[in-house]
Amino acid sequence: MSATIVDLLSAIESRASALKLMEPGPTRSHLEQIMRAGVRAPDHGRLRPWRFVVLEGAARDKLGDEMARLSLAKFPQSTPEQLDAARRKALRAPTIVVVAARVTPGKIPEVEQISAVAAGVENMVLVAQALGYGVMWKTGAPAYDAQTKAMLGLSAQDHIVAFLYLGTTALAGTAAPASLEGAVSWME
Repeated sequence: MSATIVDLLSAIESRASALKLMEPGPTRSHLEQIMRAGVRAPDHGRLRPWRFVVLEGAARDKLGDEMARLSLAKFPQSTPEQLDAARRKALRAPTIVVVAARVTPGKIPEVEQISAVAAGVENMVLVAQALGYGVMWKTGAPAYDAQTKAMLGLSAQDHIVAFLYLGTTALAGTAAPASLEGAVSWME
């Protein structure tokens, strides 16, 4: 087996979400490399459905405000402390890349276009980790909210597939066991 295949298999087998991130986040050059990996995913029809919005610095506060707004809508009795906790979720990493699918109506089914973006996100996760960064792939209520999408410059019809939190790992996660139990049916 070639060294490249061994490296790839090792990266996949050891992939784990970081539990806590800190400064510094990826450099601009590394962010571009991470996003280029995303657009290399299989793309039936070459529709290029991916959209990226990079949030750093104070831009994360806007997402935090959206998280607090949605938390208050779901839990009207929220205390100021609970709303601050919701707001701080956007600050758990120095860099957030919002990855969305912009679906093109036509012969390529919507699910295939969204799946292409999800495959791109996994490429991004693997490249970010190969570059030495910690990563968390999150979604939650803001991913499905039209007002949050508008704040991010996306359309209400766009599908947010991931909020990729990127930074230096402060607390590493552990890779889940790779088990095929219950996932495979062999047909002959």
